[in-house]
Amino acid sequence: MNVFRLIIDASLVVKLVLLILIFFSVFSWAIIVHKRRMLKTAGLQSRRFLAVFEKSRNLSEVNEAAKRQPQSPLAGIFQAGYKELSYLAKSNPRITLTASNVDSLSRALSKAANSEISKLERMMSFLATTGSVTPFIGLFGTVWGIMDAFHKIGVVRSASLVTVAPGIAEALIATAVGLFAAIPAVIAYNAYLSRIKDLIGDMEDFSSEFLGIVEKLYGS
Repeated sequence: MNVFRLIIDASLVVKLVLLILIFFSVFSWAIIVHKRRMLKTAGLQSRRFLAVFEKSRNLSEVNEAAKRQPQSPLAGIFQAGYKELSYLAKSNPRITLTASNVDSLSRALSKAANSEISKLERMMSFLATTGSVTPFIGLFGTVWGIMDAFHKIGVVRSASLVTVAPGIAEALIATAVGLFAAIPAVIAYNAYLSRIKDLIGDMEDFSSEFLGIVEKLYGS
């Protein structure tokens, strides 16, 4: 009843199912490790950027700080807003915010925020797919393995445990591998989704604060 021997002796369909499940598992673990590092870095760099932003009201100085924190979504939003302000300053060195200018700046911030959210959510759909699909793929392998075991019973004309056990065991391996792929993906997806929602909330708050500061600095 060696596991590796059971896999080797399994039918072609069960082997294909196991290969698919292993692919999902390996790829999802790679995403889990990458997303953990990315979200950790994004949070750390955002805190560093906010420390500079809250201390200084010199926008050019804050912009230099934002360049040093490339993984911070807040820094990315600030740079988009600063770029829009620089564009407005080219046409009028003494910027006076109008309703049109505020709307233009708000759109630039929203566009940057959407871009940052897309970066944060990248590959999350694969984790969701892995968590929802792999148990059913494993179940398919199990059903197919059990069907093959019953077929062998019919061929051998014996329903003894020696005849049935190997086929049932190799079938259940598919379910086990499917769960092994799904459980970490579901846990990671829920944990990362919660963290991303927190970062999105931080981005919304930062965009409002940035607009408020700009209105104070350049308001008519």
